[in-house]
Amino acid sequence: MRLDHVSYAAGPEGLDETSQRLADRLGVELIDGGVHPRFGTRNRVLPLASGHYLEVVGVLEHPVADKVPFGQAVKARTEAGGGWLGWVVAVDDLTEVEARLGRRAVQGNRKRPDGYELRWKQIGVHGLMNDPQLPFFVCWECDPRQHPAAGAGIGVDLIRLEIAGDPHRVAEWLGEPENHPLDDIDVDWVAPLGRPGVLAALFQTPFGLVRI
Repeated sequence: MRLDHVSYAAGPEGLDETSQRLADRLGVELIDGGVHPRFGTRNRVLPLASGHYLEVVGVLEHPVADKVPFGQAVKARTEAGGGWLGWVVAVDDLTEVEARLGRRAVQGNRKRPDGYELRWKQIGVHGLMNDPQLPFFVCWECDPRQHPAAGAGIGVDLIRLEIAGDPHRVAEWLGEPENHPLDDIDVDWVAPLGRPGVLAALFQTPFGLVRI
């Protein structure tokens, strides 16, 4: 199983200011990703090496954001001050995950500023909301050349995630071995003293290692 992206919720200052703050830390600008019309959110993204990307996501002032799990999760995290929302794993087929979780995936889409519509299915946001250490799952339905990580330069790469949580619980959720839940990135597990979930991400940048 492979990591697809990490998601950071905008703080009360808004999406643009939060994105600029992270851009200043990483030494590269994030690009406008567009709107998630089904979720009532929009994002800015940074393509990373190795096929991953960083998403900074903010909630829109739209009724749909209060009705769907992803919009609710983003809004709640923003109201709590912003920060890491969660991590997302990519699979080629959601059938096994749907069977294991006992529900169906939902359609997702994002309209980029250039007019291109990205499409995918996702499942597991309810799990994230109830237990933020848990990732959710995506299965992309668009040309791989249009994936948000496509065209990444050599500037920034994600090296490691630090997650407060129980690796056994996460392994059960993922259906993967406890000692190696992801094929493509290292995870450091920390005993949760407060809110579980992503504590930090370590990035290799042109200026050295940056922990956010």
